[in-house]
Amino acid sequence: RYDPARWHAWGRCFNGILLIKQGSLGDGVRLLRTTLHDMPRTALALRYTGFLAELADALRLLGEVAQGIAVIDEALAHAERTEDRWCIAELLRIRGALALQATEPDAATAERFFRESLDWSRRQEVPAWELRTATSLTHLLRDQGRAGDARQVLAPVYGRFSEGFATADLKAAKTLLDQLQ
Repeated sequence: RYDPARWHAWGRCFNGILLIKQGSLGDGVRLLRTTLHDMPRTALALRYTGFLAELADALRLLGEVAQGIAVIDEALAHAERTEDRWCIAELLRIRGALALQATEPDAATAERFFRESLDWSRRQEVPAWELRTATSLTHLLRDQGRAGDARQVLAPVYGRFSEGFATADLKAAKTLLDQLQ
């Protein structure tokens, strides 16, 4: 009735994510890759796309952009094929960030992914992912010399928050808004 292998695999994946968040990118990526490779997708079913998203974002942080793109594209295809779209906004945000770090950065593609992510986060009513994406898009617009547009993207999203200002995402958004003044 209870599948200990499934719970063990989930635990290993979450441990990999924790290592990544604590700054041990290489160890976390190795643990995530090994677990995702060794376990059938069905064992990780409900979290498979989320685990792929974390892996792709960590690969981006490591500068392994081509591998990150391959992983996030797999996650997007899996989400579409299985209708497992609970984290589609985050998948699209990560895909946009990877487009900016590619060998030939593609700002237009990144902006398209960021705007699609914003749309999904709003439709799904996920303010945290909307904030992350708005921050990513704001960085891109600012770097393109479009500070006014950048502020119009981030300020209303940030303004809807009434708590949680000590979190990393809200601190980053506030710092960015302050830079745009």
